[in-house]
Amino acid sequence: MEKIVFNVSETGEEVEFYIVEETKFRGKNYLLVTEDSEKEEAEAYILKDVSEESDKEAAYIMVEDDTEREAVSAIFSELLENIELETE
Repeated sequence: MEKIVFNVSETGEEVEFYIVEETKFRGKNYLLVTEDSEKEEAEAYILKDVSEESDKEAAYIMVEDDTEREAVSAIFSELLENIELETE
């Protein structure tokens, strides 16, 4: 799994995630990430790319809208047949 580092603009802190899968939905790019690549049962997060084409770096936010999260989770579930995703 590829590891990426995010800079949290509000705190200046760096957070590391491992990319499990990526997909596109309604013209936006989404990442399914986890903080631990070794655990069988790990917390996973869906991140949405909100950057503009002219931006030098991608900008991601956590998907908080329940409807959007469930729709993208369904796509990731289809892509990753051996992984079960539960939404909260």
